[in-house]
Amino acid sequence: MIPSDGRHARRRSPWPIALGAGILAVVLVVGIMIYAGVRSSSRVGDKGYKGGEVAEVGPTQAPPQLEQPPVLQNWPRWGVTHTQYSTETEPRQVVEQARGMLGRVPMLQNQHIMGWGVGNPEPSPGQFSFRDLDRRLTFMASSRAVPVITLCCAPDWMKGGQPGRTDWSKNHTVAPKPEHFDDYAKLAARVARQYPTVKYYMVWNEFKGFWDPSTNRWDAEGYTQLYNKVYTALKKVDPQIKVGGPYMPIESGSGDGASELKGPWGTVDQRALDAIEYWIQNKKGADFIVVDGASMTTDKGNVPDDFGALGKFSAITTWLRQKSDDLPVWWAEWYVEPENSGWSEERRTAVQAAALMEFARSGVTTALYWNPQVKGSGDCPGCLWAPGRGDEMPMAGLLSGFTRWFPAGARLDGAVTSSDPKVKVLAQEQQVVMVNTSDREVTATVDGRAVTLGAYEIKWAGRGGT
Repeated sequence: MIPSDGRHARRRSPWPIALGAGILAVVLVVGIMIYAGVRSSSRVGDKGYKGGEVAEVGPTQAPPQLEQPPVLQNWPRWGVTHTQYSTETEPRQVVEQARGMLGRVPMLQNQHIMGWGVGNPEPSPGQFSFRDLDRRLTFMASSRAVPVITLCCAPDWMKGGQPGRTDWSKNHTVAPKPEHFDDYAKLAARVARQYPTVKYYMVWNEFKGFWDPSTNRWDAEGYTQLYNKVYTALKKVDPQIKVGGPYMPIESGSGDGASELKGPWGTVDQRALDAIEYWIQNKKGADFIVVDGASMTTDKGNVPDDFGALGKFSAITTWLRQKSDDLPVWWAEWYVEPENSGWSEERRTAVQAAALMEFARSGVTTALYWNPQVKGSGDCPGCLWAPGRGDEMPMAGLLSGFTRWFPAGARLDGAVTSSDPKVKVLAQEQQVVMVNTSDREVTATVDGRAVTLGAYEIKWAGRGGT
């Protein structure tokens, strides 16, 4: 297993530590820096790049014969990202349960090309190793996925490291050097040829390595240069490939700082908005726009409260659509739970359900859940299945329900409301979903019917004789 930041969650922590067994059975601890730490790790600050372990390269194999993605009437909108631990660490019966769980309603499934469970795809120039990617993409195809690939991260030799070696301690905080942008674009094209069934690509991840401490701002110029080269390379492989960026992390504070985007949920860091606008104005092309973020502020957690803070997602989505001339908006990641919250699974899932409602109402095209599976067994807050056992956990059912009833383009019925504001509601012609945002039982009238929901309960109900 390749070490990487498997959780990648904000405020639990922003840059968590993930443990993975190295290819040579060496256990590595990968410290993924918190946001401020990442900022200090610029492309200029690559000192101490040691090259780490020898990258394993297996015999050259033909690309896998992947099943074609399912033909769907509507874009699924909802999906998951496979992270450090996924089905390959599970017993066979758990794999089958996960396959059925993810495939019962076809949804988006996303995988990075390096880290997050897969090894170095090009350890040395022109020497490719797709064994891990092949395995992940094969599982995705077998579970009826609409596949997505995130083009991050980059081989060491593109970042100042040694060919043939992989320093996982720096893998996720260093961007390719400008002289290797063309090499990275070639790698992206090689990945696209390896997996012709994949038609959706996100370029890079959270501007990693593109913070400039000398100017105290994001290096949007450098990222956009890389993006444009990758965009061109992918379109040459297949004009039908859809490409998006900039995958910018959007953070907010509780203070009243200078920003064009603020609300009761906080004030967005203007530097992120500036970088996004630069990319919009200077990109060579894009089929969608990608961001990620958390409902929490960087200093006070969720404000004004856990559910009220979710309005940040709708505000940012509206801003993105306005600035980009209504490009489809993708949330590559979203987080709602403060660090060390002590939330129960019921409360956690209720807040997630309310977040999905915000995404649907604001017209988000795609929202990918950062799947926090762990190796072995034990507690796994927010997971899709219980590790080691395969029991379905609440988040899996929530995603399946939203994928089935609220795909992109679903016509929402805004006339369906709740008589009690503690019960949030989202409805379309055939189905309504309700979530109790309080820690006590609530009875309310929804869609002309009295309904009682327990603390943090989520309830689905058919409409129109469904």
